[in-house]
This record gives sequence, structure tokens and C-alpha cells, in this order.
Amino acid sequence: MANRRCLQLLTRRVSALFSANPPLHTLSTPPPLSTHEPLKALVSKSPLIFSPNWSAPTRHFSSDRNDGVDDSEDDDDDDDEDDDIEYSSDDGSLSKGGGSKREYTPEEMAAEAAGIGYKVVGPLETTDGVFKPYEPVFAVIQIGSHQFKVSNGDSIFTERLKFCEVNDKLILNKVLLVGTSSQTMIGRPIVPDATVHAVVEEHALDAKVLIFKKKRRKNYRRTKGHRQELTKLRIIDIQGIQKPEPVVTEKPSKTHGKKPAKVAVAA
Repeated sequence: MANRRCLQLLTRRVSALFSANPPLHTLSTPPPLSTHEPLKALVSKSPLIFSPNWSAPTRHFSSDRNDGVDDSEDDDDDDDEDDDIEYSSDDGSLSKGGGSKREYTPEEMAAEAAGIGYKVVGPLETTDGVFKPYEPVFAVIQIGSHQFKVSNGDSIFTERLKFCEVNDKLILNKVLLVGTSSQTMIGRPIVPDATVHAVVEEHALDAKVLIFKKKRRKNYRRTKGHRQELTKLRIIDIQGIQKPEPVVTEKPSKTHGKKPAKVAVAA
């Protein structure tokens, strides 16, 4: 089998050489050999004589069935290199693998933030009261594709929100449900005139998640890690529903539950 392949290779080489050169009957007869001319000059004049340094490229034949494994692994490596392209997002810009950043106009920022479900008001001021007493009001909000049930003073973690920094005030306008202990309002799909106010506390990274790939009998194993970018929000106020007045309960006096003191009687 190997001899047959060698013969086929040789025939291909010879046919390629003769097709590249003009036919023999059109060639002019070489000049007679002269003993005075050197060998290099004769080689350069004759078109059918090749340089002694020329050699056909060698090709190795093998009947091993595992020869194609390396090619498949190279293709897998190329796929992995394509997967390694990361998209990094910052405030007002996007970049792909360290390329040029995209700049957003204020209208584009507001439109994209509204599509996610929030609006950036501005930085937090010292006069704003963040920590308020608890109010018996709850709401169900939607940020992106996630829903959260929140109350006054709660903190939630969402996916990284663009166009906002730490200590920025946000208005979460996608309120699906809002209620108190006495009434509940359900939106279709959003409750009108209902908003939830929040403050950005920090931008953080979630715990690492390992991604392991394996193809059996191919000597293919890949391990990667991923840490999701998160934003921590603090809920400071819920508006759009009548809040019940806080009921003040008086504490019972300590003297009410005291036992009567024993009085000593003289004999």
C-alpha cells in the first residue's frame, strides 16, 4: 500500500514538472559541451537540468488511526480561543477584547437603562435620608429578566448595571405588584405611578463558577472559571400606594404584674 502511494506521488510530481515546462519538441537543442566552461554555467543555460540542491518535499505515510486526533484538537483550541473573547462593559462604553470603546449619548443611556428597568437620578447627597424606619409596604420589581420582592431597607444583588456608580440614586420603575397589610395592587403588567427608590452600594463579583469540558477518548479536557459581575442595591423608599399609619402600642407597666408585698404581722 505504501509503495502504491509513493508511485502515485512520483507520477504527480513528474506530471506537474512537465506541465510547468514547455514541451520537448519546442525546446532548442542545447549548445555543444565545452571543456572550457565550468559546470555551474552549463547548469544555468540548460532548462532541463535542475540544481543539485533541489529536492522534492518528503511526505510520510502512516496507517495509524489516531493521526486525525491532533487536527481535531487544533480545531477545538481555535474554538476555545474564540470563546476567550470577553466583552467588558463600563459606564457609557463597551469594548471587545481591549478594542475601541463605544461611546453612548445621554439619550441612548437613558433608553437602554429604561429598557432594563431603572433610571439614574444622580449622586446621593448628604441631606438625603437613606436609613428610614421600617414601613409595612412591599413591592415586586423587575430588573432585566429577574424579579425581586423588596421592602424598605432591603438589599438585593442584581447583574451589573451600566451607567451608574457607587452612591448613585436609582428609580426602579418596573413595579409588577405593590401592597400593604390591608390592600394589594397588581399591575397589567406594571402598576402605574408606582416606583421604588434605591441607592447603589457597590459593584462586586460573584463566587467563581468552574466550567469543565471533556470529550472522551480524544484527550480533550478544558477547565475555565467565571465570576459574574453584580451590583448591590439598597431599597430606601416605595411609592405609589397609601401607606398605613404606624400603630403605636404602649408597653405594659412593670407595676401591673407585680405581686403584692407581704406584710409582717406582729404577734
